[in-house]
Amino acid sequence: MKSKIYFLLLGTFLLVTSCELDNFDEPDAILTGNIVFNGEPIPVARNQVRFELWQSGYGTPAPIDVAVAQDGSFSSRLFSGNYKLAFLASEGPFIAPTDTIFFNLNGNTTRDFEVNPYFMIRNPQFSHASNIVSASCSLEQIVTGADARNVERVTLVINRTQFVDANSGGEGSIAQVDGDISDLNNISMSVEIPTDETKPDQNYIFARIGVKLQGVEDMIYTQVEKLTF
Repeated sequence: MKSKIYFLLLGTFLLVTSCELDNFDEPDAILTGNIVFNGEPIPVARNQVRFELWQSGYGTPAPIDVAVAQDGSFSSRLFSGNYKLAFLASEGPFIAPTDTIFFNLNGNTTRDFEVNPYFMIRNPQFSHASNIVSASCSLEQIVTGADARNVERVTLVINRTQFVDANSGGEGSIAQVDGDISDLNNISMSVEIPTDETKPDQNYIFARIGVKLQGVEDMIYTQVEKLTF
């Protein structure tokens, strides 16, 4: 008899607990936006640059990790409330604000966050001919003085999918080549598209230019360009 009562109480407890869990509120807001310089998104390698959000008023705070997409955008499903944003140390090809950013989130919200990139890629041009992808660009130095960084390399990267980056060992590149950086106002480079017998009918390729800076892990890129041939 005691066993029956025990199992009955246990079943009631589990049912009540399950109902309580089911009654938890779901996040009611989506924060979207871009990491920008003067309103212009900062393209990076996919999921390599991150920042943290902290929400106040919910017991012991824990950071909410937000990854930046390769086009410089981000999106995170959250609860409405008061938040603070903090960039992680040495994250991104830019100098992030040193002050913590406070903001209120009330329903779906779009907000951009300004940073100061070391360089911006200007006048990117892409072309394709005879199985060769070519690209050119110039670089504009944004950060000068004691915080400036030198250019380590400028790289043309191509891939068969829309996800394109120069990370070694990753899936963002089928070929890449570095350009001559002796003149940052006139950089050009070309790379051959590797043969892939499993994709003989693919008549397009994706390309972008990336810039690696000395002492900075993350590269800044152009937006992805689709070339059809």
